[in-house]
Amino acid sequence: MNVELIESGVKKNIRADMRHSMPYGRQWIDEEDIEAVVEVLRSDWLTTGPKVGEFEKEFACFTGAKEAVAVSSGTAALHSIMYAIGVSSGDEVIVPPMTFVATANAIVFQGGKPVFADVDPETLLIDPEQVKERITPQTKAIVAVDYAGQPCNYDALRSIADHHGIILIADACHALGAQYKGKKTGTLADMTAFSFHPVKHITTGEGGMVTTNDTKLADKMRRFRNHGIDSDHRQRIERGIWYYEMVDLGYNYRITDLQCALGLNQLHKLPEWLIRRQKIARQYNKAFSGLAGIRPLKVSKEAYHAYHLYVLSCFPDSLHTDRDALFAKLREEGIGANVHYIPVHLHPFYRKRFGFREGLCPEAEKAYERIISIPIFPRMCDEDVRRVIDAVLEVAEAHEK
Repeated sequence: MNVELIESGVKKNIRADMRHSMPYGRQWIDEEDIEAVVEVLRSDWLTTGPKVGEFEKEFACFTGAKEAVAVSSGTAALHSIMYAIGVSSGDEVIVPPMTFVATANAIVFQGGKPVFADVDPETLLIDPEQVKERITPQTKAIVAVDYAGQPCNYDALRSIADHHGIILIADACHALGAQYKGKKTGTLADMTAFSFHPVKHITTGEGGMVTTNDTKLADKMRRFRNHGIDSDHRQRIERGIWYYEMVDLGYNYRITDLQCALGLNQLHKLPEWLIRRQKIARQYNKAFSGLAGIRPLKVSKEAYHAYHLYVLSCFPDSLHTDRDALFAKLREEGIGANVHYIPVHLHPFYRKRFGFREGLCPEAEKAYERIISIPIFPRMCDEDVRRVIDAVLEVAEAHEK
């Protein structure tokens, strides 16, 4: 795939699809992807077949991890991690509130308690100093969420985890292809979760992956995704046996060969897609650099940002308007803005179950009131980018104090 073709748009019917309704994120499926899936449809294996192992091997190679375990979703990846490290009743796991609910839900699935550590107001990444304050004798692990695609401060988090003898987990569902100090996501923590939902960097429809350098943990997760059974159907056929044992309580978190064939093909295109995301982000950065009331999040010089999301913050003290007005304006223009996220501790379930209230994480709560995500995905051409920029600037210029 040629980067110039990405930038110019490709086919006219694709452009027409997006002219009136542009989402904040979107998959890119081409004929090669379709052919890869059709090839599997014509094969003997639709699930638990050879494509699963192929996808795992290539994904591990891409990230630099020793092991990769493919599962049915990013949520399944997070749950598999919590199972593998033995989270259970009475355990605490530290997480940031600025994330999708699945990050915390996976802890609750295993009977643990999420403990929310506030975020850095400039990046919305978990604040290592806040993490230190929340460690107790019950702390089992720290989850670093690479919000929007920017890696966290892994040096600081690793130091904290090692000092207390606890596990460091990365939720890199936003950050496939990102790097911290030249090291790729997938190897920055003890275990890393990825998502292949259609709005992510590559897609398998639904799907997820866990990377780790620990073979024993990888084996535990492979059993967990298969009902806790010690072998799968293909392994038994290859060995010429029928007998199996369920050694623990697991789930059906298997991913299909159809999905893995799509994922393999998408993975080959990822480097060029990352280049395109970076270029769009630079165009946005340049356009919004002079605005007082609407500003992008800060990016660390030590990070290579994968830009799953491009997030702006609106500051009412510099504008005669707010985030909700910008959201309404963009939607009126057919631009699919979104908000990522309501802080997890403020959702009704977490209020009721754990008694969390406003004031627990003030930086995340303040950020939530002013953040907005604008479109960024490889299928956007420069005309699309300009359209988004013009809409944001129109609001900014009309409402500046």
